[in-house]
Amino acid sequence: MTAQDGREAEGFVFLAAYIASIPVANWLIGNVGTVCVPQGPCLIPVAPGLMAPSGVLMVGLALVLRDLVQRRLGIGFGLGAIVAGTALSGMLAPLPLVVASTTAFLLSELADFAVYTPLQKRGLVLAVLLSGIAGLIADSLIFLWLAFGSLDFLAGQIVGKLWTVLLALPVIAWLRRRDQRLGLA
Repeated sequence: MTAQDGREAEGFVFLAAYIASIPVANWLIGNVGTVCVPQGPCLIPVAPGLMAPSGVLMVGLALVLRDLVQRRLGIGFGLGAIVAGTALSGMLAPLPLVVASTTAFLLSELADFAVYTPLQKRGLVLAVLLSGIAGLIADSLIFLWLAFGSLDFLAGQIVGKLWTVLLALPVIAWLRRRDQRLGLA
């Protein structure tokens, strides 16, 4: 197996993880949390005094994984992953939240794409960080407004997603160093 073959195989692993993050996020929201609201989401603490639906962890991870899909497999796969993820999000969202979920997913992933694409050659870690921030803010604003007509949980949504993006950055830095060492950067 050549280094390029390994790079492509890794890309398909990232793609599978990206697609898997969508049903996992939906499952977490209804099943895992320190508090589960009847007929509502399960919540987790994301900072002192700040709660968010537990799915925010997977949404932050999805933004990072999409960047890695694009890095390994190219722009076409990155955009294809967004389309597939949007469709999957629409199929898995509770009926009253389908429009909010699919719209927020599509627009936040496109925001991530728009920031990541021009920045990736100048600095992978910075590109992942800034694109993740753009995507998580877009996702939080759009979803909360469309789903509930309120931004009451905006801070918790943003902080929860940001934690996942920040926790992924050391792995992104390691991948970048490894790629450079193998001549794949």
